[in-house]
Amino acid sequence: MSTQQHSSVGIDQLAVYVPRYVLELEKLARARGVPAEKISIGLGAHEMAVAPPWEDTVTLAANAAERLFAQGWTRPEEIGLLLVATETAVDHAKPASIFVHELLGLPANCRTFELKHACYGGTAGVMIARDWLLSPASRGRKALVIASDIARYDLHSSAEFTQGAGAAAVLLSAEPRLLELAPESGVFAGNVYDFWRPLERREALVDGKFSLDCYLDALSGALADYRSALNGRGGQPLLERFDALLYHTPFPKMAYKAHLRLAEVDSAARIVDPEECARLAEKTYAELVEPSLTMARRTGNSYTASLYLCLAWLASQRAAALPGREIGLFSYGSGCCAEFFTGRFAERSPEAAQKIAAAELLDARRSLSVEEYERCATTAVGEPPTTDGTGAFFFAGVRDDKRHYARAQRALGAGA
Repeated sequence: MSTQQHSSVGIDQLAVYVPRYVLELEKLARARGVPAEKISIGLGAHEMAVAPPWEDTVTLAANAAERLFAQGWTRPEEIGLLLVATETAVDHAKPASIFVHELLGLPANCRTFELKHACYGGTAGVMIARDWLLSPASRGRKALVIASDIARYDLHSSAEFTQGAGAAAVLLSAEPRLLELAPESGVFAGNVYDFWRPLERREALVDGKFSLDCYLDALSGALADYRSALNGRGGQPLLERFDALLYHTPFPKMAYKAHLRLAEVDSAARIVDPEECARLAEKTYAELVEPSLTMARRTGNSYTASLYLCLAWLASQRAAALPGREIGLFSYGSGCCAEFFTGRFAERSPEAAQKIAAAELLDARRSLSVEEYERCATTAVGEPPTTDGTGAFFFAGVRDDKRHYARAQRALGAGA
C-alpha cells in the first residue's frame, strides 16, 4: 500500500438513519408482473426503504445527526458549520439546514446552508467542510455534513424499483477518529441532462441509459484528474493500492459497472487484452467493492447519502481490521459533477466504526405489504406518525404555509 502522507483532517464520526419501513423488492416485482431476477440480479437490489408521510429530508437528516450525538463524543455546541446536502429539498428558498439547526439545538454562531448538485451534494459538503477546517474560520470547532434524500419515482414506472431513502451524518474535525482524508482528489464536471427534477415535480425524470454513460464518463474524467493531482507521485495501480473501493450506488449493479470502468482505466497501460482486464476486474470487485454494498442492497437509492451509507456499512462490519487501511471513494451527481478522493482509517477507527450500528438499524425496520407501500406513496405529507414508524423527530405538517417539526414522545432508532 502507498506511503503517501495524508492530512489529519477527516471524518471524526459517522452515523446513518433510514426510515422505519421497508419493502422487499420481490413482493413489488410480483405485484408488477416483473421477473424477480430482473431486480435481484439486473439491479442487484433486494429491498428499498419507504418513507412514510411524516418523514422528509429534514427529519431524515435530524434523525441521523441525533444518532451521531448519541454516540457520546460530540456536543451540539462544538459545531461551527452545518451543511445539509439534498436533491429533495422541502422549500425553494428556506434551506433544510436551518430546520435541522433548530431541531438539534446548534449554536447561533454556526454557519449553515443547503447544498445541491444531485447525488454529488454530500461529497461537495465534505470537501467544503474539509477546507473550512483548514482555515482560521473553524476556530477549533467541528463541521457537520448531513446528506439526506428520498428517491421517488412514479408508481408502476420502470424506475420504481430504484427508489429508497436515507441520511448520513458526517462529522469532520482536525483530529479524526475514523477516516483521515487525503488532500488530493480528482474532479470532473459537464452540463448534461441525464437526470433532473423540475421545480413543479415531486418525482424525478431520468434518461436511464444516458445517465449510466454519463456516470462512467465522469469516473474516467475524475480518475484522469486525480492522476494529474498526484503530479507524478503514487504511480502504483489503484487496484493494488487500495483495501476497498467505494462508489456512488444508485443501485448496486452500478457499482459493478463502475468498477469495470476503473479497472479498464487503471490497467490501460499494462493490460491490452480486454478479457484479461475483465478477469482482473471480476477478481478485485469481490474483494474491494462487494463488502460495502449490503446497506445499498437493503435501502435502495439514497442519492446524496448513497456513498456514505456504503462507507458506514464497510466500517461497521470490518471495524477491527480498519486502522491504516486506505480506501478510494467515487462520488457522482447527475447534471453532472463527480469526484474521486481517498482516505486512510485512523488508529481509533475501530471504536468509531462500532458506534455506527448500521446492521441494528436495518434489522429494526418493519416490512410493508405492497398495498401499505402504495398508501405511503400517495398519502398527503404530514400525517401523524404511528408508534413503530418514526425516529427522534417527525414532520408535523404545514400550517399557514409554514412547515412544522416535532420530537417524538417515544423515539425509535435515535440511539447509537
